Amino acid sequence: MRVVLDHILKRFIVLGRLTVRWPDGSVSTYGGSAGPEAVIELTDARTVARVALNPALTIGEAYMDGGLKPVDCPIYDVLDVLIANLMAEKSGKAIVRLRDAMRLVTRRVAQFNPAGRARRNVAHHYDLNGRLYSLFLDRDRQYSCAYFPRGDETLEEAQIAKKRHIAAKLKLDRPDLSVLDVGCGWGGLALTLAGEYGARVTGITLSTEQHAEAQARAQAAGLSERVSFELMDYRAMHRSFDRIVSVGMFEHVGVGHYRQFFDTVKRCLAPDGVALLHAIGRSDGPGATNAWIAKYIFPGGYCAALSEVFPPLEKAGLIATDVEILRLHYAETLRHWRRRFAANRDAIAGIYDERFCRMFEFYLAGSELSFRREHMMVFQVQLTRDQTAVPLTRDYITDAERAAAARTSKVGA
Repeated sequence: MRVVLDHILKRFIVLGRLTVRWPDGSVSTYGGSAGPEAVIELTDARTVARVALNPALTIGEAYMDGGLKPVDCPIYDVLDVLIANLMAEKSGKAIVRLRDAMRLVTRRVAQFNPAGRARRNVAHHYDLNGRLYSLFLDRDRQYSCAYFPRGDETLEEAQIAKKRHIAAKLKLDRPDLSVLDVGCGWGGLALTLAGEYGARVTGITLSTEQHAEAQARAQAAGLSERVSFELMDYRAMHRSFDRIVSVGMFEHVGVGHYRQFFDTVKRCLAPDGVALLHAIGRSDGPGATNAWIAKYIFPGGYCAALSEVFPPLEKAGLIATDVEILRLHYAETLRHWRRRFAANRDAIAGIYDERFCRMFEFYLAGSELSFRREHMMVFQVQLTRDQTAVPLTRDYITDAERAAAARTSKVGA
């Protein structure tokens, strides 16, 4: 299969340079115009065959198993070369297009997420050892895109800014507003909305690990009377709330369930209420989840194009009152996570093993590059049932963020 892979790489690498050390010790270099560079070693004939036949899945597997080794560079550099060429117009991508078209046809089956399967999919990633996430996330364990207004914020500062940005769009202009946090994670946003804005928050999650941690954090913060967390599928919620927020959960809903999701938001949102959906999306239209990500990281997951979000939203009777696209904010967030993971790699290997570390390195590096070089972005859509529920202009968002920052400054003074 070396001849086949050699032929593929000669056509594929049109930007930068990729040097390959083959199992027999020989070396081949594939290059084009100026671009990123990397060197890899393929250790055995089986790896060569697997990569040639199904690169979307097996490049990641080969790195995890040690059959593909970066030489004098991190896996980030290897993926940078490959993704840059994947996006290059002159690269030979006919097979890639055919594979993606086939996955697009079958994606509804892959993303079929009834309650039981959704719970298993969530457990696959979010019920990992809690210490893992403490070793590369910020102190509040915000596992979603941070917000970098200046661009030079620390990860902690950017995650605080994200929460303020979301709170501003929720228009928390009076105390004791009831808030539903759909997919509440480890409870950081819920605790912030309760502690800093006086809201009464109900967080729901399918992760037993996150649920237990969120409850413990609420008790430790003295907020148990204002914040509660429930193990619940979003479709089972029927209570009414003044505000609804969902951050980083919509990616797990599945394209065939979008109408159910927005019907739930409509059912649970007060007539004059405000909701905010924060999710990863794609700016190049409908697609399909990368095969390796679907198998090892987020089974059943999918990042939607806005053209897929708005039809079910509109049919549910909701009104989009604000849409914002965050482009490179997640790339910067992932850069911070990737570097923190590397700094704590030995501790993480002690929790799991070397293969797990390589899996997570591949995930973090590939995800960052998908925002830098591909068409991934984050969108925030503000939703209401009544178009008069929010002001006519967006000035109130900035005003609320500045007021929150001022309050924090006074407390810290």
